[in-house]
Amino acid sequence: KVTVVESGGGTVQAGGSLRLSCTVSGLTFDDYTMGWFRQSPGKEREGLGCITWNGESLYYGDSVRGRFTISRDNAKSTLYLQMNDLKPDDAAMYYCAAGLTWASIHAEDFTYWGQGIQVVVSS
Repeated sequence: KVTVVESGGGTVQAGGSLRLSCTVSGLTFDDYTMGWFRQSPGKEREGLGCITWNGESLYYGDSVRGRFTISRDNAKSTLYLQMNDLKPDDAAMYYCAAGLTWASIHAEDFTYWGQGIQVVVSS
């Protein structure tokens, strides 16, 4: 059984930083492209970025480019999202996903999803 578990969420003040982690089990982690997504109430799910199996290809959405950084540790089967200069608009449920795809931030390209972790940004 594949499990995807996000951690590291919480409440942070605007301008602050937070690092999310995503630990995966039940699959060969370094076969998969990993992505981060988020969704706020009343909004569509937004693809934030992804990293390919070897870390050579990263892609970021416009809203987070320059503030968020994705990385992975294949030995630990773990994906990370470093979020800096957080803004109130960054408040959302954040999701990690795994897919046998090239670089993509389209949700339909990802097969396995976590339950999500809440991030709250106070102004």
